[in-house]
Amino acid sequence: MTRTPETPLPSPKECRRLREAQSLSHADVAAALGVTRATVRSWENGRTTPRGTNRDAYVRLLTGAQKVTPHQEHPAPALVGAATGPVQASPDRAEPAPEPPSETPPVSELAPEPDPELGPDPAPGPEPELGSELSPEAEPEPLSPSLTPDQAFDALYAFCAPALVRQTYLLTGRRELARESVECAFQLAWYRWPEVAMDRDPAGWVRATAHEFALSPWHRLRPRHRNPEPPPAAPADRALLDVLLQLPPVYRRTLLLYDGVGLDLPETAAETEASTPAAANRLLHAREAVATRLPELAEPKELHRRLAEVASAERLHAAKPTTVRWGGEQRARHWTRAAIAFTVVLIGATTLTLRTAPDHYEPPLAPGATVHGVPPRVAPGPLSAEQLALRAKLKGETVSGPERLVPEAG
Repeated sequence: MTRTPETPLPSPKECRRLREAQSLSHADVAAALGVTRATVRSWENGRTTPRGTNRDAYVRLLTGAQKVTPHQEHPAPALVGAATGPVQASPDRAEPAPEPPSETPPVSELAPEPDPELGPDPAPGPEPELGSELSPEAEPEPLSPSLTPDQAFDALYAFCAPALVRQTYLLTGRRELARESVECAFQLAWYRWPEVAMDRDPAGWVRATAHEFALSPWHRLRPRHRNPEPPPAAPADRALLDVLLQLPPVYRRTLLLYDGVGLDLPETAAETEASTPAAANRLLHAREAVATRLPELAEPKELHRRLAEVASAERLHAAKPTTVRWGGEQRARHWTRAAIAFTVVLIGATTLTLRTAPDHYEPPLAPGATVHGVPPRVAPGPLSAEQLALRAKLKGETVSGPERLVPEAG
């Protein structure tokens, strides 16, 4: 049986160029194909490729065979990304079915306010989402030749940091830990900037690093972690955050990435280092736990909206990108000096050991043993009467004694 060959697909970079040439946004392509904007972005990033009828329709749309009228006005993106449909727990089809774009107007109060510490945005564009750190309508090129490394890092930080702090707060329930996790993630990104700049998804790289740092179990040993932080002011926000913090960390992270950030199931599974069926089961159990405590959040769209409200109600602010870069450089210098000092100490200890260590083999002394049968030495004692008489006789016969006692001159 022969198999029909798949429709040739241009390269991811060419797909993006063709889409922009027709003045189409990710939302336009997603609405035309019946998929999510995150799926279209993953096609253009090269992480996934369309298959089957989606592949044919995608190629026709890019080549102009299928005409799509671009929207004149795009609604402002919500904080947590697009809501998705229910997840199938079956291993054969673990990816959720695509859902057409919601007709519900976006909640304007969920849009993030500009951070006064970050200053003006590096480029005009829509507000960053909590779910997609870089705006889906205008993604900056990390390796643009017109940007220096400092400018590219600052642009990535300005788009990602405010939303990423809110995401990390939902994971930990701690404001200071959320800010610290994001700063440490970006400091590590600046330290390894050549690798991060060449990554297909720099925002995803930083997001995964921040989430892993925030969920590290070693924070329990810190004295500051033992003191609880004040909960949110609204009772509904407190209830939702309490339910989230009672979930296991992997379940909480899966729920946030899928229902909050808006990633599809394979991307969520890849970021949590799990298989797609395992990620689907975690998501189903997490939704069930949330719906048990808060029945009004059983619908994924309502859960998505409430996550956005809780995240944006705290008004968390990130530090300036220049401060983060300076802190990363200082941290790198500190660890470099510590490594040099440790190496010098190690070399000195090795040299001292070589100088003081013996250079030849010295057999150990045998332990002492008791010898039996040897008579003890007797100390000289007083002379007896016979010995005294003999001594007197010898002294008296010295002069007239034999020649051997008094030698005579010849």
